[in-house]
Amino acid sequence: MKSFSVQVSSGREGQDGRPAVGPIYRNILSKDEFPPPHPEVSTTWDSFRLSVEKYPGNKMLGWREMVDGKWGPYLWKTYRNVYEEVLKIGSALRACGAQPGARIGIYGANCPQWIVAMEACAADSLICVPLYDTLGPGAINYIIDHAEIDYVLVHPDKVKELLNPDCTSSKRLKSVVCFTSLTEEETQKARNAGIEAYSWNQFLQMGKENPSELVPPQTINICTIMYTSGTSGDPKGVILTHETMAMFICGLNIFMDQFEDKMSVDDVYLSFLPLAHVLDRVVEEYFFHKGASVGYFHGNVREIGEDLMELKPTFFAGVPKVFDRVYEGIQKAIADLLPHRRMIFHLLYKYKLFWMNLGYKHKNASPLADLLAFRKVKNKLGGRIRLMVSGAAPWSEEVEEFLRVTCGCFVLQAYGLTETCGLSTVCFPDEMSMLGSVGVPSVYTELCLKEVPEMGYHPLTDPPRGEICLRGKTLFSGYYKNPQLTAESIRDGWFHTGDIGEMLPNGTVKIIDRKKNLIKLSQGEYVALEYIEKVYSISPIVEDIWVYGDSLKSMLVAVVVPNEDNTKKWADKNGCKGTFAQLCSLNEFRTYVLSELRVAGERNKLRGFEHVKGVILESQTFEMIPSLLTPTMKKRRDKVLKHYQAEIDDLYCTLAKGKC
Repeated sequence: MKSFSVQVSSGREGQDGRPAVGPIYRNILSKDEFPPPHPEVSTTWDSFRLSVEKYPGNKMLGWREMVDGKWGPYLWKTYRNVYEEVLKIGSALRACGAQPGARIGIYGANCPQWIVAMEACAADSLICVPLYDTLGPGAINYIIDHAEIDYVLVHPDKVKELLNPDCTSSKRLKSVVCFTSLTEEETQKARNAGIEAYSWNQFLQMGKENPSELVPPQTINICTIMYTSGTSGDPKGVILTHETMAMFICGLNIFMDQFEDKMSVDDVYLSFLPLAHVLDRVVEEYFFHKGASVGYFHGNVREIGEDLMELKPTFFAGVPKVFDRVYEGIQKAIADLLPHRRMIFHLLYKYKLFWMNLGYKHKNASPLADLLAFRKVKNKLGGRIRLMVSGAAPWSEEVEEFLRVTCGCFVLQAYGLTETCGLSTVCFPDEMSMLGSVGVPSVYTELCLKEVPEMGYHPLTDPPRGEICLRGKTLFSGYYKNPQLTAESIRDGWFHTGDIGEMLPNGTVKIIDRKKNLIKLSQGEYVALEYIEKVYSISPIVEDIWVYGDSLKSMLVAVVVPNEDNTKKWADKNGCKGTFAQLCSLNEFRTYVLSELRVAGERNKLRGFEHVKGVILESQTFEMIPSLLTPTMKKRRDKVLKHYQAEIDDLYCTLAKGKC
């Protein structure tokens, strides 16, 4: 069997009670040693500056404006346009008193001004500190104080939150710059708090009138302190240096150059994942390195189809939840087809999948199937998609396979964390044997598995399993102002991710569990909550699900957001009437949902104690309830628990039949 990674050491058994360590794996391009990086790119500023020199007239940043009540076509700034704005914004920050090493906050949704602010930080050795668009004033205040941020560039939709007393009470902020313009009320509110407030044009003018010499960063300088969204507790400030970010760019460039379909200046990326998260940030850094184009969604993720049709991107990155919605949309369209058309679709699907599994590239596996059935799927994504990448969380094999066959482009998974600069492993395009895996270590990364005895995982068994540990050139420098947590996370030179991986026979890694989300029930059995959620989430009646277990209880319970269309089908079939919320309150429907979960659990061979015994039905999606999800749509388990605590307590009482 062909192996896609290289084993550069053998495993060893633990001694003196220390856990066993598995073999060390590398990308095949790093078989003997890490390849040399790009000689001219040692910082993110180098990468951007070189692209401005090479591609000054290329479209760089695109956005849409409202015209007569509708979103208009994409407007563009060239690399030269952006560079000129960067110099002015950097000069204005210096004129306000920001010195090299100062922390600069950027707060708000993705837009061209976000990137101009980011590059201005790089130009003058300032430290970019993204503030999550979805965080409330309390968390924003925490980051402003923790990172010692004096200057914030902010989206107009977030000015009110930034000037909230929770954020201004510390008297930390000196200047606020709005991406557009400020109202008179906002300006006065800032003035009352002792903060200088500027519109974007005012700040550009200040920079023009007070030009300053650039202070380009050194490789060891901090590029960004990126606060992780976290599924519990306060955000952690991850320190990424310019060298770390530059090595990511160089490594991805080396990797992508191995394939026939290379990224080029003609590629276009639709940006909608938060720029404050590492996945979107590093994708955009790479696109800027290539002189390619980035267009921003107009702000409503539920209307992203409009942006796809207008921008016609060639590259699309998302989290599993986003791709699940694409999958569900296609499945709904298939269900609405006439029976004979539906049968033809499934036959063509199986035919193309057969040839892809034999090693044929997606575009050669069945051009006829693409023409007759799958061309429409690709057109729904704009018609030009060449590559789709999913990251940030494990992805269903069923969904991945379906999109590989039907979308007419490369579809693959990658794995990484903020602490590893966003890309630790990556799949090869068009390798069906990598289906369900997250690929092989990236070019500048080494990977090993370490024993987790309490979960029964060991790196020297067959198959090798254990906690994924990483080291290499793209590892973070530590957690800002938290040496204790840094020491806990980086041990013996390895960053311990907390994710459980399995090394497959072909040398790829599969994420199978999460160390932190392992709980022990009262009977002593360990349960992996995220795995169980993944099993149940494929059920057609489930839109989303959160599974909970209490170590003092013997049963699991769950909060389920039912799929609205399938709920209404059940209601029509069973003679029930009412709104979606009213249907979710029916005991008969709750019983039906439990039965569907039981079927999904049995189909996936869940053990008895892993089956959910009671459910709370929620008519709102988790993302509609403030603070329950991270920006990458992971559930903040502590926040979800707090939100539903009373209902969970009542549910356990009901299940215990009055014994509580």
